[in-house]
Amino acid sequence: MSLTLPEQENTETGKSPSITLRFMAAPTDMTIAGAQGIGGGRVLEWIDKAAYACAVQWSGMYCVTAYVGHIHFTRPIPSGHLVEVRSRIAMTGRSSMHIVNEVLSADPRDGIFTRACDCLVIFVAKDPETGKSTPVPSFEPSSDDHRRVWEAAESRIELRKAIEEEMEKQTYDGPSDAPRMINRFLAKPTDVNWGGKVHGGTAMEWIDEAGAACTMEWSGEHTVAVYAGGIRFYRPISIGDLIEVDARMMRTDARSMQMSIHVRSGNPRGGRQNLETAIHATVSYMAMDADWQPIAARQFTPKTAEDKALWEHAGILRNLRGQYSPKPLVVAPQHQHLD
Repeated sequence: MSLTLPEQENTETGKSPSITLRFMAAPTDMTIAGAQGIGGGRVLEWIDKAAYACAVQWSGMYCVTAYVGHIHFTRPIPSGHLVEVRSRIAMTGRSSMHIVNEVLSADPRDGIFTRACDCLVIFVAKDPETGKSTPVPSFEPSSDDHRRVWEAAESRIELRKAIEEEMEKQTYDGPSDAPRMINRFLAKPTDVNWGGKVHGGTAMEWIDEAGAACTMEWSGEHTVAVYAGGIRFYRPISIGDLIEVDARMMRTDARSMQMSIHVRSGNPRGGRQNLETAIHATVSYMAMDADWQPIAARQFTPKTAEDKALWEHAGILRNLRGQYSPKPLVVAPQHQHLD
């Protein structure tokens, strides 16, 4: 059974630090005809909504997504499965809440849940009038399970700092022969969240769509997201903004294709040259054969100076994760029957 933390109420608000969303995966959640499961972007959208509900429930304030990381997609979720998204507070800072999320699914005919994805999301509470960050009630671990999850979340702080420092060294505007996909469109009213800005989960779906399209064009095969090392949110996106989702291949390994994906936004009257970076993500994809089994990746060989630098950059990011060896956020998955 996957780890479920015992309820611990916020003494100031009387609210719980965890929440579970349960629903059916629908055919309209599928993004690729004939695929074995729901696309990674839609799963990330589910996670962001559950984590948002958890953060607002704990803080009693409007919250915004600041970071989504260590995203492991372990298996596909078929349409028609019953889905559970479990979100719980792992630790708190002054205005931040680190939330551990697990996505499980079960065929409703047998009711056996298994994990399909897990990740860490960081939300920041905001004052709705000033837009500035505001303090949240502290979460104090009260059991061995609480302390283990707190320590696991804490073990990722230094890794995130090291990755951010490495990412700041890189440029993405020099001459390049790398496979690339750029999508442009306007943010629609249906993309809005409860604070009047584009929902973080919607933006993560845009990221996956561009990354998947680029890797499919390059490989000539269907591709699926298998890991995302970090999705960083820098500025809110408003309804009506011109959106540019720029997916660029950094590196290929035996099976994986590592992508750097930027989301830029701004007033369309200012033109594309005035768009600002709103989100930056690194996502790895695998190509799948006709039976949806992983196959070798078509290899990309960098030639320009910037492409070579980004190739090395992708390798450094991978090595940093091995170097820091953060503690696992969740226990090893086991089967759990539907109650």
